[in-house]
Order: sequence, then structure tokens, then C-alpha cells
Amino acid sequence: MLADTSIKNDTANRHRSTTSLTYIKHLFLTACLLVLASSHISGINAAAVMSVDLGTEWMKVGVVSAGVPMEIALNKESKRKTPALLAFRDGMRTFGEDGMTVGIREPAAAYGYLLDLLGKTIDNPIVDLYRKRFPYYEIIGDPERNTVIFRKSDTEQFSVEELIAQILVKAKEFAQESTSQVITECVLTVPGYFGQAEREAFLTAAELANLKVLQLINDYTAVALNYGVFHRAEINETAQYFIFYDMGAYKTSAAVVSYQLMKDKVTKETNPVIQVLGVGYDRTLGGLELQLRLRDYLAAEFNAMKKTETDVTTSPRALAKLFKEAGRVKNVLSANNDHFAQIENLLEDLDFKLQVTREKLEELGADLWPRVVKPLEQALSASGLSLDTISQVIIFGGGTRVPKVQEILKQAIKQDLGKSLNADEAATMGAVYKAADLATGFKVKKFIVKDAVIFPIQVTFERDPGDGSAVRQVKRVLFSQMNSYPQKKVITFNKHTEDFDFNVHYGDLSHLSAQEISYIGSLNISRVELQKVKELIEKHQNDVIESKGIKAYFTLDDSGIFHCAGVEYVYEKQKEDEGTLAKLGSTISKLFSKDDAKDTENSEGEDAEKLDPKNTKGETAEKKDEKDSQSANKTEETKSDDEKDKSVKNATIKLVTIKEPVEHKITQLVTIPLTGDSYEKSVEKLSSINAAESIRNRLESALNALESHVIEIQQKLDEEEYASCASSEEKEKILELCSTISDWLYEDHENPTPEMYEERLKELKKLTNVFFSRHWEHSERPEALKALDSMIDGAKKFLDSAKNLTKESNPEKDVFTQVEIETLSKVIGETSDWKKTENKAQQQLQRHDEVRLTVKDITDKMSLLDREVKYMVNKLKIWKPKVKPTKKTKKDNKTETNEKNGEGESTSGANNEEQTKEEEPESENIANEKVDQTEDKEDKTTEKPPNAEEHTPRSDL
Repeated sequence: MLADTSIKNDTANRHRSTTSLTYIKHLFLTACLLVLASSHISGINAAAVMSVDLGTEWMKVGVVSAGVPMEIALNKESKRKTPALLAFRDGMRTFGEDGMTVGIREPAAAYGYLLDLLGKTIDNPIVDLYRKRFPYYEIIGDPERNTVIFRKSDTEQFSVEELIAQILVKAKEFAQESTSQVITECVLTVPGYFGQAEREAFLTAAELANLKVLQLINDYTAVALNYGVFHRAEINETAQYFIFYDMGAYKTSAAVVSYQLMKDKVTKETNPVIQVLGVGYDRTLGGLELQLRLRDYLAAEFNAMKKTETDVTTSPRALAKLFKEAGRVKNVLSANNDHFAQIENLLEDLDFKLQVTREKLEELGADLWPRVVKPLEQALSASGLSLDTISQVIIFGGGTRVPKVQEILKQAIKQDLGKSLNADEAATMGAVYKAADLATGFKVKKFIVKDAVIFPIQVTFERDPGDGSAVRQVKRVLFSQMNSYPQKKVITFNKHTEDFDFNVHYGDLSHLSAQEISYIGSLNISRVELQKVKELIEKHQNDVIESKGIKAYFTLDDSGIFHCAGVEYVYEKQKEDEGTLAKLGSTISKLFSKDDAKDTENSEGEDAEKLDPKNTKGETAEKKDEKDSQSANKTEETKSDDEKDKSVKNATIKLVTIKEPVEHKITQLVTIPLTGDSYEKSVEKLSSINAAESIRNRLESALNALESHVIEIQQKLDEEEYASCASSEEKEKILELCSTISDWLYEDHENPTPEMYEERLKELKKLTNVFFSRHWEHSERPEALKALDSMIDGAKKFLDSAKNLTKESNPEKDVFTQVEIETLSKVIGETSDWKKTENKAQQQLQRHDEVRLTVKDITDKMSLLDREVKYMVNKLKIWKPKVKPTKKTKKDNKTETNEKNGEGESTSGANNEEQTKEEEPESENIANEKVDQTEDKEDKTTEKPPNAEEHTPRSDL
């Protein structure tokens, strides 16, 4: 209210007045409400980011915004996790629980368990496994990319990236509704075994969803970060080792992780560091496999009953019902020894009911249990640690709730399992912490994370020995297994003088089974073709003192994605001047400076400057080549020493290093990414789907709003409280319109639009707002009058106190003039009289008559009265008593004048005594005045000026 707003700024000032307690309380509460409202409004434009833990079965969304701690965003059913499933039926897209309902009726129209299909070609064994598990989908290959396409009809088909993009759009909606802010940035979790193709495809899906991915983070790394953040105080300079074991719906993984405080060599800051040391996984072992086996068991039992000749597995709808029930029974058996599976109308109107025991479930997964401990063993082997160095094995993921799984793990580790983590949300919360760290506008405590390479990456190229022997193939490992990343590497090609190419591919995978290697797909990552090499070298042949070869720069970024960052030709020449040539510096080479401890330069074998000590893993096939390289290195070192001596002798010659980019072409050899026209078509398709859904949602909202308003009006007019606020003519007209709209609503409308319902609602509200407004006035008026009475009482008490602060009543404190007192008295009297007159006149009217005394009229009067009181309160605040001059002061002045005239102290003692006697009668007044001044001074110390700064310690803000 206007009056409340004007009151707010003077709340503190009124404490010095003698205003009544009621008046002060009224002002204080009003100010508090306004402060709370303004603090809420001020946060609306703040930044917000999210994380998405997109599993194969469930999706969880984490959010963080200004002033709000990390939290899980709820879906429209107010649940913390949502089925990662999308369905299309009758031109409508549904999601989550609604999508699951569609999936029971039409299984081929609901798409789930999509994550592991990302980046896979149609001939990948994972796709064959998917077909076997879910036989009702029609899966075809993309004619251009040979990737997975779900074909729903002749005119409707979706790629995996398009389906996942739409799931991410829903995740963004949940996050935005939770924070009431627009969100564009996120961190996404991925399985650690995702290779280059899968990670690139996931980024493409996020791009289709208009999301900027700050980082892809491995799920076990996100969990480790979450654990470290909440156990930060326990981390010290001594490394502590943990195993994080995850069994989800689709896969199982284990990661050995160390926590340690480490000092940064550059910044000298000490921060906790998380280092992934070893990883093991089984991408087909999870709760889904157990659920599928229980589904098939239930189907077999139903067929064995011979209630129908139709095989239940031939009915997609029946198979979907069995799958859903198998999931429910599996979850119940985690806490119970037996349970009944029961499905109504499973097939041909036949019901099905069967008792299933936990023992039977464990029997169905008999061949799965030996695989449970394998990922843990693989992780330990990769880390090089023994189990007795591990502080704790911490479990998470829904599959770890199965009692048999926990039993097997306990037997393997010979200790209790750590269950302190939220099995469902740990990865989400770790990822959203990382999102806050990477996003602008947030500051979090530093936590350094070093992930590890699972699939080593190496470069292969051909080299001509130059002695007439056959060209041989050379391999150089860039990123070995368990190398930390993000990281940069450099390879120098110093024997190539013409165009050549090299291939980047996965390195030694002997630690994986043949089946697992087949799941990876193409082992080739990219081919880099260097062009115009000969022309570039010949161009500088006369100027070059020494060629340093061709350098190729590589990165493995924090998302685990490999890049060839660029290629340069490097040479040294004599420095002539400080011109442009001498100042040339490549941007790429700066990124790969030797000052970076992570950089490693690797050569063809002739001039290796620095080798990664971990690069020796998995290189037994290249030992002969390495020996040649070491021999060549010794020769090169000797040669280099000789050249150093020459340079010392000829100190007058200054050399400058020149770097020029080499033209090159990069060809992706993994699954072809979604780019070009295909990408644009996907964008257009998804935009069309989103627009159609937006219109449909608006149509449903408009229809629901109109229908609800009609029902509400009819109900309200049956209540005397509301009906009394409308005349009989008004009620008749409103009810007639409600009846007309109700009949219209149930008619069949061809191509209905939201505008149709919105116009009808607007027409109805034009009538109903009249009596709703009257009801509001009658309901709010008593409180408004009560507030006015309270303000009048407070003003009267203030006036009584103010009358004692006039010249006539108190000459020593003449704060207010008589005119000001009379003005305030007049305003109080007029306000009081107005209130009595108008309230009496209003009470004589019927509730359906036009309102005479409105709430706005009351607040206007409150504003006028408040303005007058506020003026006087401000005057009281700035008032200071006048200091009267004394005879003693005059004497001092006279003495000072005499001193200036050179007369000195010429006053006789008699005169001084006489003056002292004359001053005695005024001593009492002087004493009183001093007391008044002291009181005023004390008042000043307890009351801060309006703009005074509060010296609050920064840590307490």
C-alpha cells in the first residue's frame, strides 16, 4: 500500500519519539514485510545452473541458484526422480510417468533405456542386445551415418540424439520451474566407459536441447566429488583411498579414488585433490538384466498355465505389462522374502497371479552373481593398490539394494559396506557442485578433480628410414590407461618433408575382453592429413638455420573428449631485427608451453624431449621401436650438445623460433556425428514438436481455466457470503452465461484454439469481477479500518507528547510551533470524523450496492495522516537545543582581546572576585543546560544517522 511504503523509511527514526507502542509495531511489521518482498524480488535475475544425472532408467536434476543451496529439482508430480522415458501417441508427446502409461498401451511408442545407444552404429552388438530385450521396436540404420533410428511410422522416426535431447528439454523445464529462472548451462553425468563417439553424441543431444554443457563428468567421479565435499574436514596430506561401487539399472562400475591435500606449485595454495586411480566396469550387468529375466520367467509361467493358445511373448502390450510388474516385484523382494506378481487382463481378458520368492529371483540370476565382484577387482588391478589399503568401499545405485549383491561384496572385501551416500542422488549433487564451480556468478570452495583414461589413445604413422629399407609403421602412445586428464600432449615429426598423414586410435585394450572391445565399436578415432608440407619447407629453405620439425598438438579435455588442436612447422632462424617476423608466436604453441607440467612432447623417435612415465603400460608390441628411439635420442643429445657449444662460441648470432601453421584435414573415423543438413533437420523437427506441445499446453490450460471458473462461480453463488454481493439481476445474468458456456464446452469443436477459450473466460470474468470485487471490499474493510484506528490512536498519543515540546509549554525544548500542533490536530480530527461518517454511511448500504467506503479510500487517509506525523518526527530528530552565552564566556573573550592588544592579565583580583559573585545566580541555569547537552549527546550515540555505515565484520555478513 502507498501508506505502508511511505512509512517504511522512517521506522528507525520513530524510536526516539514518544509514539505509542501500537504505532511502532504497525510501522515495524510493515517495514519487515517490504524488506522480505524486496529481497525476494532482487534474486529473480540471478544466475542459475543445473546438473542432469541421466541414467538408463531414471533422471535426476540438480539446481543451484543465487542464495539457494544445491538441491534436487522436483518434477510436476513433486517427485525427486523421473523415469527417463519419452512417448508419442496421437500426435502428443508425453514424458515420465505419463509416458510409462502410454508405454503399457502402445509399447512401440514409448522410448526408454536409450543412453547406451548413443554413438552406436546399427551393427554394434549393444544394438542387437537392445533388440533382444525389447522386441517390439522397429530399429533401422540411418542411411548417412549408419546409426540407430527408431521408426514409428512412415512419417515419424527419431534418432537417439533427438530422443535424448527432448528428455534434456524436460530436465531444463524442471530446473527452471524450481528456480524461477532461465537456465542454459549444465553439467551432465556419463558412464565412465563412454568413448569418443558416445561423448560427442551426448554433446550433440545437449546442443539440440539448447543447453551449453560446461562439462561431461563421469558418474563415479561426480559421486566421489559429492563425498569429498561433505567430508572435506577429514582430508589431509596423507592419501586416503576409497572404492565407489555402483550398480545401476544398465551397468555396474567401480572406481578407486584417492583424497589428499596438495599444494599448487604455481599459486602456492593448498587444496583437496580427488584422483581417480583405477576403474572397472560391466556395461551389461545391472538391475535391468535381473528384471528382464523375471519378466521372461513370469511369461513362461503364464504360458504353462495353458489358459490360452496365444503365446504371451507375441503380444507387445502383454510383454510390457509383464516387464512393469517384474520391476515392481524385484524391488519388493529386496526387502521381503516373497511376494505375489499379479496383473489384471494380461492377455485375452485373463488375469495372472503368481507367488515369487527371493530365492527364485536369485536362482534366475545365478550366472550374474560371479560378475558382481569383477569390476571391483578390475579397478584395484588398474590402480595397483591392494584391498588392505582401501579405507572403505562405498556403494550407490539402485542395484546395490539387492541383498545378494551386498552379500557378495561383503564376502569379497571382508568388511562392512559404506552406505552413507544417497544411492539415487549422489551423482546429481556432485555434478551440480561442479556446475557451480564452472559457472560464472558462483564461488565454491576449490576441489581439484583429476579423472583417468580408461581407453588409451595413440598415434600411428609411417616412417621412411631413409636407408632404402621398407617403410615401417610407428606407434606413439599419447594417453595411457589411467593417465589423468585434462591433459595436453605434443608429437614432433622431424623426418617428414612431404605431405603425410597419421591416424589416432585406441591403444592397447588387452585388459578388456573381446566382447567388451566389440561393444566399443570403431577403434579408430580420426585421421589427420597434412597438406602443402613440401611447399612450406621449401619457402624457408634459404633462411632456415635449423628445422625443429612439424609439431602436432593434442588435448584430452575435462569432458574426456580428444582433440587435435593444431599442427605447426617450427624452425629457427637468425634474428635480424625486432620486426613482425621475430615476434611471431602461435596461439597453439602458447597453449602447449613447456611451463605446463601436464604437457608432454613426444617425437617420432629422434628427439623425444619428455616422456610420460605411465606411457610404458601396454606397449610390449612396440619395444623394438622404442630401443631404436632411445638409440636415436642419444645421438640427438650428443648432436644437441655440440650445437650448444657452437652457439656459445658464436655468441653474437641470435636465433628466433618461428612457428607457422600447417594446413591439415581431420576426418572422424568413429561414428559419424550429427552435423550439417541432418542436424538442421533435427533442429527443425524438435522445434516443431516443442511448438506443438506449447500450443497444446496452452489450449489445455485455457480450457481448464474456463471450466474451473464456471464451476467456481456456480458454487460461489450458492453461498450467501458471495451471493449477497450480487443483485438478483446480476446473479440471473451470470448464471445464464455460465449455463451457456457449459453447454458450449461439451460441444465438438473443430480445430479448437486457445484464443476461443480465453475470449470466453474474459467475457465471463467481466461480469463476475463485479461481485467478486464487492466481496473483497467487504472482507478487507474491517482490517483496513482497524489499521486506521491504530494509526489514529498512535498519532493522538504522539500529539499529546508533541504539545509538551512547544515554546509556550517548554521554552527549553521549543521543537514544534503552535501552527504545526494545530495542523496535526486538525488532520487527526478530520480523519477521525471522516472515518465515523463514511463507515456509518457504508453500514446502511446493502452488500450488493455500490461500495462507498473502499479500502483505497482508507489507505489514502492513512497516507495523509502518516505524512503529517512523519514530518514532525523528522523535525524532532534534527532538533538541537540552543546554547545560551554566559558572562564567563564574555570575560574569556575580553581577556583574549586584551592579550591580543598586548595588555596581558591586568584584571585585579578584586575585580575577579566581584565577577565571580555576580555569576553565581546563573550557575544553576548553566548546570541545567549542561545536563541537557549531555543527554542530547547520549542520544546521538545511540541513534545512527540515516546514512551511517555499519562496521559489521565481513565474516558475519
